[in-house]
Amino acid sequence: MKAYVIDVSKIEELQNLNDKDELENIFYRANSTIVNGEKVVLVRKNKNGASEKFDVITTQEDLEQFRKQVFKYIH
Repeated sequence: MKAYVIDVSKIEELQNLNDKDELENIFYRANSTIVNGEKVVLVRKNKNGASEKFDVITTQEDLEQFRKQVFKYIH
């Protein structure tokens, strides 16, 4: 298995759309990746369209904290 990459602009878009199901799918896949010993990499696209890594999540606890941050803004 390889690292799971999450584009945070996609997360923000899903937050705006209130798409809880797709967000849950992303976090389910991210959790599976961590359980299997790999990392979750958070990226953001720069002005040129290239993805830039800005954070790495390696534990379920850190992933759950990120998940809580994301869902905090969903009603």
